[in-house]
Amino acid sequence: MSNLLVRYNYDSFLPEKFEPWLNFDSSPKTGTMALDFPLWELDENKTSLADILKQHAYTIVEFGSFT
Repeated sequence: MSNLLVRYNYDSFLPEKFEPWLNFDSSPKTGTMALDFPLWELDENKTSLADILKQHAYTIVEFGSFT
């Protein structure tokens, strides 16, 4: 397993383990147009972010383990 994956999959929820991953200052600001990229639905049908954005007034995209 790569060092990056080992660091990302930390074994305990402690600030010194998750804070290095928080970089909200460099995140796109609310209202910024997102770049398109491919997505796969749970039934394995391919779609794209652009297709999802056309279908909904608001879309939340979550990357990583924020939950």
